[in-house]
Amino acid sequence: MRRHVPPTAALQAFEACARHLSVSRAADELRLTQSAVSRQLAGLEALLGLRLFQRVRQRLVITPAGAAYAPRVRASLARLEGATLELLAHRGAGGTLNLAVSPTFGARWLVPRLPAFRATYPGVMINFLNYTTRLTPLDFAAEDVDAAIMMTEHPPAGMVSHRLVDDARLPVCAASVLAGLQEPADLAGHVLIQQTTRPRGWVEWFALAGLDGIDGLRGPLFQHTAMVAEAVAAGLGVALLPRFLVAADIAAGRVAIPFPQVLGGDAAYRFAYPEAAKEVPTLRAFRDWLLRQVRTETRESSDHGS
Repeated sequence: MRRHVPPTAALQAFEACARHLSVSRAADELRLTQSAVSRQLAGLEALLGLRLFQRVRQRLVITPAGAAYAPRVRASLARLEGATLELLAHRGAGGTLNLAVSPTFGARWLVPRLPAFRATYPGVMINFLNYTTRLTPLDFAAEDVDAAIMMTEHPPAGMVSHRLVDDARLPVCAASVLAGLQEPADLAGHVLIQQTTRPRGWVEWFALAGLDGIDGLRGPLFQHTAMVAEAVAAGLGVALLPRFLVAADIAAGRVAIPFPQVLGGDAAYRFAYPEAAKEVPTLRAFRDWLLRQVRTETRESSDHGS
C-alpha cells in the first residue's frame, strides 16, 4: 500500500519555518541555504496541493492549513527522533514501552509482578502513563502510547486485545468487621460502599444471594477502586471488589471476604494495542510475558479451587 508521507527533509524544513516564521532562521538551524529550504517548502506545497505559508510584506505568514499541520508534523518528527535515539542507545537489544494503565490495576496487580519481567527482559524499560475512563477512544499515536491495560466491557474497536482478568467481585470487609457478618442478611446493618463504575453492584449482588428488602443503593459513593480498598481496610464499610486487587490485603490480614457469592459481568481488564505494533520487539516481549503470567495464575487458581 502506497503511503502518503512527504520526504522527511521537507517536513523538517516546514516544521522549522512554522516555528520561526523565518526561512533564514530555519536555514541556520538546519544548516542549509535559504534557497534549499525554500525549495523544500515549494516541493511540499506542490505535493500536498496546499499553500502552507504566504509572504506578506517580506514576512512569512503561516496559513490555516499550515497552522493545523505544524503541531502534528512536530510531534511525528519528535517520535521519529526518539525512536532513532532509543534504537541507537540499545543497539536493537531492548528499548522502551509506553504503557497506559489504570492506577489501581498498575499498583495492585502489575507492579508487584514486574520484578519477574525485569529479570527476564532487563533491557526493556516500561514508562507508565495514567489511563482513565474516557468518552472518546484512546488515540495511541497522538498520545504516544504503545499499549494500554484498560477496564472495558468490549474489546476496543480496531485494536488487538487480550482479556486478562475478569471484573468479578465479592464482598470485602475489614478483618475487624468480619465477626459481625455471619450471613449475607447481616449486611443490612452495615455501611455499603458504592462505586461509580458499578453503581448497581450491591443491588445485583443481593439478587444473586437471594435477598430481598435490603437497599443496595445506600452508602457513600467512591470513584476510584484504590480508595474503595483503603476505605474497606479502614473499616468504613463493606464493598464489592475483585479478589485479585485485595489479595495482598487478605494475606496481610487487613481485609477478609465474608461471603463467597461472586458477582460477574462482561467487564474485564484487557491488554490492547494497534495491529501495526504487534511485532514491535518491546511490545511483543511484554505481551508474551503478561499473557504467560495470567495463564499461570489462572491455572494455579483453578488447581486450588478444585
